[in-house]
Amino acid sequence: MHHPWMAKAFGRYLLEWEQQRCDEAVADIFGYHSLQLGLPMLQALRNNRMPHQWVSAPGCDLNLDRTACQAPQGVQLCCAPEALPFSESSLDLLVMPHTLELCQDPHAALREAVRVLVPEGRLLLFGLNPYSLWGVQHRLERVQAPSLNAWRGLPYWRVRDWMQVLAMDVVAADFGCHVPAVDEQVWLERWRWMDKLGNKAWPVLGGAYCVLAVKKVHGMRLMEPAWRKHKAPAQAAPAAACQQAPQRKEI
Repeated sequence: MHHPWMAKAFGRYLLEWEQQRCDEAVADIFGYHSLQLGLPMLQALRNNRMPHQWVSAPGCDLNLDRTACQAPQGVQLCCAPEALPFSESSLDLLVMPHTLELCQDPHAALREAVRVLVPEGRLLLFGLNPYSLWGVQHRLERVQAPSLNAWRGLPYWRVRDWMQVLAMDVVAADFGCHVPAVDEQVWLERWRWMDKLGNKAWPVLGGAYCVLAVKKVHGMRLMEPAWRKHKAPAQAAPAAACQQAPQRKEI
């Protein structure tokens, strides 16, 4: 799905930051199957070397118009994030750019992502931070800036707690985009100094965040109770030396 605010200055600014994070994160992730779930204008898998890659859109308009049934450019399949058409433990890498914010049930979408990942599989997730300058603009300009209301922010701390419940270990997290959400490129460039200051002074207050997590499947070892442990059988005592029969004395 194409979002109108992506054509604005701060939308392109966000895509640029997320593209850099993707190129750095997926370069050293190896495997066979990878999937980008949503936001096809972000080339999340371009720097990854897996032989099988797919880009999915959340849905298509299925009607009698043939052109409307066609998927956006660069998209191979259309599916709901809460019900992925992949078998269990089949994907080595899954990228979810703002997927949780756009779906109906974000917790169910995250649970479905964990299901399709192989053990030690990687999940790269992007979200908007409501506890940021962008979040403040979202609350103050709810009516004046409808483009900013296109997505609802999902706190990083909540996403991290959900991942821990689903046995996902967070490997790395990064915050960015400290510049205000302005429509004009000229004003965006004038506020660029806030990125350097924000990364050092208040990194967790960035407008967007990315999380890299790994699926952990812990091994299990059955412990038997002590009374089931059988003692080793005692070794047989060495047989006594056979006494020789007395020799008959010949008369």
